Formats: sequence, C-alpha cells, structure tokens
Amino acid sequence: MITADKKRHGRWQARRSLFVVALISLALLLGYLAQENRIQWDVSQNARNSLSQASLAVLKELNGPLAVTVYATANDAQLGNIRKIIGEFLSLYQRAKSDITVTFIDPTEQPQQAQQAGIQANGEMIVAFDGRLERLASVNEQAFTNVLLQLVRPRKKIVAALAGHGERKFDGAAGRDLGSFGAQLASKGFKVGNLNLSVDWEVPAETDVLVISSPQIELQKEEVAKLLAYIARGGNLLWLIDSEPLHGLQPLAEKLALTLTPGVVIDPQARQLNLPITFAIGANYGQHRVAADFEYTTVFPFARQITVNDNDEWQGLSLVDVADEGWVEAGALDGKMTFDKMYDVAGPVSIAVTLSRNLQEREQRIAVVGTGYFLANDYLGQGKNLDLGINLMNWLAGDENLIAIQPRATLDSSLNLNKTVLGLISAGFLLVLPLVFVMTGIIIWRKRTRN
Repeated sequence: MITADKKRHGRWQARRSLFVVALISLALLLGYLAQENRIQWDVSQNARNSLSQASLAVLKELNGPLAVTVYATANDAQLGNIRKIIGEFLSLYQRAKSDITVTFIDPTEQPQQAQQAGIQANGEMIVAFDGRLERLASVNEQAFTNVLLQLVRPRKKIVAALAGHGERKFDGAAGRDLGSFGAQLASKGFKVGNLNLSVDWEVPAETDVLVISSPQIELQKEEVAKLLAYIARGGNLLWLIDSEPLHGLQPLAEKLALTLTPGVVIDPQARQLNLPITFAIGANYGQHRVAADFEYTTVFPFARQITVNDNDEWQGLSLVDVADEGWVEAGALDGKMTFDKMYDVAGPVSIAVTLSRNLQEREQRIAVVGTGYFLANDYLGQGKNLDLGINLMNWLAGDENLIAIQPRATLDSSLNLNKTVLGLISAGFLLVLPLVFVMTGIIIWRKRTRN
C-alpha cells in the first residue's frame, strides 16, 4: 500500500514538474514572440492612436530618411509636458517608417539656435527631407501628413484657375467660391494662381492643371482659341460646369466629345440624408484610379448630366453615377417636380467623367464635373467631397500615388488618469491578480493531495 502511494505520489510530482516546465516554456515562448512580433489593436474612437491609410501611403513615397527637429521646452504652461505629447505623436510615424529621427531642442536653453531657425512658438517643428524643409506648429495627423505631402513632391504642382469672367474664386470666401478647397490644395503642395486669358498670351507651359469653374459672362473667341490650343498640346484640365449656359465654351465641349444635357438632376435618395432632392448623392463610382477603394458618399448640388460621345480620340469613363431612382428635370425647379417621360431623362445619370489620351509620349488627363457647387465653400464639407476633389487634382497632376482618403480629424480626446487611479490599477495587476492565481493554485493542490 505504501509502495502504491509512493508511486502515485511520484506520478503527481512528475505531472506537476512537467506542468511547471511547460508553463515556463510557454511563458518564454510568448515573451519571445512578443519581442519579435508587435501586434496592436486601436480601440479608440476614430482610431486616433494609429495612422490613417492616407498617412501610410505618403510615408511609402518618402524614399529616404526624414528628420524632425522639435523646438520645445520641458513643460508648457498650457499643454504641460509638450515634449512627451509630441514624442508620442511622432512615434506613430516612426513605427511605420524606421528612418525618422526626432531631435528635441529647448529654445530657452538654445535661444540663438531657435532664433536662427525662425521659431515663433513653443513646440514648433522643422521637418527635413531630401534637402527641403517645412515647418509645422500643429500637433495633429492631418497637419503633419500635409507637410509630408509637400515634401514628397519634387516641386509644387501649378494650378491655373481661369479668371476674369465671374468664375468661382480659389481665394474667395463667398459661399459659391472655392477658397476652402484652394487652401487645402496649398497645404498639400499645390500652387494655385489666377489666369486671365484676355491679358495673358496663352496658358503657361509650366501649368500642371488648368481649372475652369463656371464663368458668368461670355468668353471672347480669342480666349477660347487659347484654351483649345492648351488642350491641343496636351494640357490637363478640370472643368466644373453648372447647369447654366456655357458662355462661349461650346467649342471646348465639342473638342472633348461631350454632350451636356440641359436641366438639373433630381435624386429622391437625398431625402434620406435630409437634403433637397436637387442634391445628387454620389455612391456609385467608375473603375478609375481616382475612386479606387472610395466607398464614401459625395454630394453634388444642382448637378447636370454629362455624357462622353463615341469618338476615336478620347478614352472616356463615367466617374460618378447618381439618381438610380431619379431623373434630369427639364422643367422649372419648384415644389411640384415629377418625372415626365416626354421631356425628362430617367436615371441613373452620369454627372462626372474623365477623359484621357496619349499625346507626345505622355497621358493627357481631363476631368469634367457637372456642378461647380461640388467644391464650393458652402458644400465642401458635405460627405467626402473634399477627398474626391483632392483625388481628382492628384490624378490630373500626375500624382496618382498620393490618391487616398484624407487624414482624419481627431474626434475623441485623451484619457487622463490621476495618480490614485493609476496606483489602484497597478496594484490590481501587480498584486491582486498574482495573489488570486497563487491562492487558486494552493486550493487546487490541497484538494488533490487530500484525495
């Protein structure tokens, strides 16, 4: 009996020893895997603690080291430990790009160096890449990624906006103007300027994209001829067309093989978003680089139908189709609008198209959108209008590698815990849980030894 008990006890001892060895081995294996493979889950609202796909795409375009010099004191009267805030923010980028170096300089200890760098605010950053410098005073993803966009472009892309005929202004603050969109372009490395063809001899050769946005008075024949000459030599164009007359630009529509149907698109689906039915809702996008992986809603107020005619010169594609259950209203826009099959055009309706052709060993790119309100100040914030507009400009300028959803704005704020709460949490993990495990093991061991 004693021998049997000894054998049983020996087997229990061997099992316990084997269990301990297996447990230690598992812990060591998990530690090794954790050291070699870092996996994180971002459960914060709007995924604020990880970079957006747009930022990651820009980082991939930065072929070479990036240096960030931060001029910040150890503590700020309003922000507290500003160095820690900036360091943690930049670490998001460092995890995605290992050759980002961050250097902190205290402007109070090195005032001469800060003065030479032109530092104006505590926490200001100088970002250097490939011999070019940009400065930044804001600590948020959108601002920092915009700086990277400016650095990744070898030069600023030049956008010439046709002016002199009542067009929407890229620096205008009125609701119909494009000032907010122009500011966004500037922050992403575009240089926007006006072009008056009644004064200028031609569209400058260095223009990357010409923009025509809803002229209100008739263009002279000489001006139209200059526009056609620009297209003939391969210039890229963004044409925003409202539902009003073309004011002399009919020859341009013919050159591009476009049919512009009179009337305004009516989209009953807009009611689901509490919008007027004269606002067409964009959700169906063509198979085009501009809309690749673009699964967001856009809004096109007072849009008109645009169709590319069959031709041997241009390769045309419908970029945005709207109003599956709507139509093009040929009559007056009043409260009694109903579909009339005699005069109206049934949906779905194409309201934005792209055109391209190979000319002089390069691809010429043109985009035509059937409403200038799409990018106007009053409507730029509707849906993802800004994102689609920036994508269009990147494609037209030949920077399709930078096409992505724009860096998100931060919606939630930091979780700040005081020392008492942190102490309780630490005690729970470091003392209470281990004691629970030990007590559980002792209870199980005593039950087994009694048996």
